[in-house]
Amino acid sequence: MCGLAGFLNENGFNIDQANTLAMNMGVKIAHRGPDDEGVWVDANAGIALVHRRLSILDLSSAGHQPMVSSSGRYIIVFNGEIYNHLDIRSQIRNCGITCSWNGHSDTETLLAGFDLWGIQSTIEKTIGMFAFAVWDVELQILTLGRDRIGEKPLYYGWQENTFLFGSELKALKSHPCFKADINRDAICLLLRHNCIPTPFSIYQGINKLESGCLLSVSLANRKPKIWNYWSAINVAKLGTSSPYIGSSENAVDELEHLLKDAISQQMMSDVPLGAFLSGGIDSSTVVALMQSLSSSPIKTFSIGFTEQSYNEALHAKMVANHLGTDHTELYVQPAEAIAVIPLLPSLYDEPFSDSSQIPTFLVSQLAKQHVTVSLSGDAGDELFCGYNRYQITSDYWSNLSRIPKLLRKYGAKSITSLSPQTWDILARFIPRSKAFANFGDKLHKGAEVLTSSTVDDLYLNLVSHHREPNKLVIGDNAPWTLLNNSSKMTGLSDVQRMMLLDLVTYLPDDILVKVDRAAMSVSLETRVPFLDHRIVEFAWSLPQAIKLRNGQTKWPLRQVLSRYVPNSLIERPKMGFSIPLNDWLRGPLRDWADALLNESRIRREGYFYPEPIRKLWNEHQSRKCNWGHLLWNVLMFQAWLEYEIITR
Repeated sequence: MCGLAGFLNENGFNIDQANTLAMNMGVKIAHRGPDDEGVWVDANAGIALVHRRLSILDLSSAGHQPMVSSSGRYIIVFNGEIYNHLDIRSQIRNCGITCSWNGHSDTETLLAGFDLWGIQSTIEKTIGMFAFAVWDVELQILTLGRDRIGEKPLYYGWQENTFLFGSELKALKSHPCFKADINRDAICLLLRHNCIPTPFSIYQGINKLESGCLLSVSLANRKPKIWNYWSAINVAKLGTSSPYIGSSENAVDELEHLLKDAISQQMMSDVPLGAFLSGGIDSSTVVALMQSLSSSPIKTFSIGFTEQSYNEALHAKMVANHLGTDHTELYVQPAEAIAVIPLLPSLYDEPFSDSSQIPTFLVSQLAKQHVTVSLSGDAGDELFCGYNRYQITSDYWSNLSRIPKLLRKYGAKSITSLSPQTWDILARFIPRSKAFANFGDKLHKGAEVLTSSTVDDLYLNLVSHHREPNKLVIGDNAPWTLLNNSSKMTGLSDVQRMMLLDLVTYLPDDILVKVDRAAMSVSLETRVPFLDHRIVEFAWSLPQAIKLRNGQTKWPLRQVLSRYVPNSLIERPKMGFSIPLNDWLRGPLRDWADALLNESRIRREGYFYPEPIRKLWNEHQSRKCNWGHLLWNVLMFQAWLEYEIITR
């Protein structure tokens, strides 16, 4: 794993100055690549590329970047892994091309492919995760690219007469042309989704490149041209229109085969490798298959909390013991987790408020003490119908829509008239309620669902931390919601559309951002086997009745895992990877949060209306409502803004 950055300047530049600017950009992302650094500059063309390397494959100098193709036409800076690059080398040989390889890095393989087939045709042959920038010397065109689902980040944008790009915003910010004008629309999106969705960033004029896309820009044509080389929406439509026709048992066999192949490829490394293990379905499946492919115990890692309702470490340990992994766990005290909070603004570069960012950083820090690469079980929920909100939609919307909206509104009001804590107490007497952690909070969330006008509105309510964030943000136009994507998702069922929206928004913009920044901050590479695009395509070909079978989520994954781990170890309510945020904001974080939410401070800064935020804070402190996650969105912006002002 690595970091990349660079700039294209329409006025040209002094080569020594350009080298210095590029090196400074690289220094800011040195944590992404502490093992090597390199700069390539063409002053006449106005292009500068910088690379920071975390050596994973081919630890020799033959993997040094920026790297030039054998023809001299292409110069690349590359972040990621191409898992099938040896197969691509075979394809090159089969074309009758004899290459004098300098080493065995995947970057050299890509460049050979570019020389032979061109950039897009080569990328279409890859299986991997990546972000890259390539300068075409012949055409004087810069091309940026990002992997199919968005595992690796890439920011870009014109600032005055300079086109900036890089793996993280801190690299762009180090360039003297960077303006750092805050995008108020992005604040609104943060409050709704606890992240800033692609293509937006917290800064005006700076975007994130969308997943599965290539971008080209040149001094002759300043406006970036962006296009898809792969589309999750098209994959979903194709899969559902031409579904898998084998039996359920055959589907499980095929899934196991694909997963084993993907995991086998992703276990290739010239440095120590392990896996995160929560004890849930997804991570347990990845670890079980890793262990089946290994002749020695796989290193696994988990984080535990003393608060038992948030502690998955016990389940992870039982799975690890059964599989015989070399397991390491760390029980974190509240003070240790809270100590991570001051690091978050610099880790994430822009406001990011998925509170599981804290345990994600801690487990990454733990793993880095033992390995340089760690596999994870992310994306199982999005691909195999794992989230409860899918099942809620499937089970309840058709019935709910028959109830007059006015009656549903009164029902919602009745539910929210009791606090979440009161509902938690009453849950002892309500059948099946014990199957849901944080029952009161989820019931309040369900009350919002009752007032939905359409199934898309229901989805937006379920995934929104705040339904009307423009009532909190000053000067926001709220131009975009996740539902902007739904118009392209014709021909899909309600549940399928929700799954696809998560795949193209929540997964890359929240989950993958959280893991990438947390892991790369300690120079740990993470890999996600479920995001092998062959598995994504196969999952979308499976009929919904296989993925959600008799009310059981992720049925095919469960069947694969049951071949390695007894059901008794994994059949339990879904917990998630979270912290006791509501309690912490009333306890050890209260003074810190109160200072950031000070009414005069908020008014002086001018981004939020202070009155409604103080109302939320007071209601939370009085335990009238649990507003912890909504307040965390505001707090993460406030903490980021404080850091931004200090480091500007």
